[in-house]
Amino acid sequence: MIRHELHPDNWVDNYADYLFNYAVGRVSDAEIAKDLVQETFFAGLNSAKNFKGDAAERTWLIAILKRKVIDYYRKINSKKGKAEVRMNYRSSSDSDGDWMEEQVADPFSTLENDALENEELGSAIYDCIGKLPKKQALVFNMKTIQGISTEDICKELGINPSNLWVMIHRARTALMGCLNQNWFNI
Repeated sequence: MIRHELHPDNWVDNYADYLFNYAVGRVSDAEIAKDLVQETFFAGLNSAKNFKGDAAERTWLIAILKRKVIDYYRKINSKKGKAEVRMNYRSSSDSDGDWMEEQVADPFSTLENDALENEELGSAIYDCIGKLPKKQALVFNMKTIQGISTEDICKELGINPSNLWVMIHRARTALMGCLNQNWFNI
């Protein structure tokens, strides 16, 4: 088994953009995403002694960032401790319309497009999400990207399920239009 090593001096150059794109796709706010990436780097430095080398550096940093995103949503949650934020994409009981996840390339597949093209598509998706109205983007991120249950989203945002699904439908329609204009027709 390959043992990976940490090289914190290279983190900003090697991973800052990737981590930022990941974070901004989940919180829809560039300033908050920057803060989360910075907190991730600090947490990585503070817990470097616990790194076992089983995962690649980037994978380990993403795991830290995921916890930072969860902490962020818990902090802003108006009913602290009552809504559970889940990052597991497959555990949602109401997975209708998980079309975005099904379209994402498998990072371990050798049959997928090259990494540059996948990175460009990811950037196009995040750019399109950034053009959505703020509440639509938030609901889309929570449901489709983060996999939070319909019930938890409705409780957290004070909306009903019908309202949620209308917002998700509108967000998906807008995203497909944006991607058709900015990515698929390039």
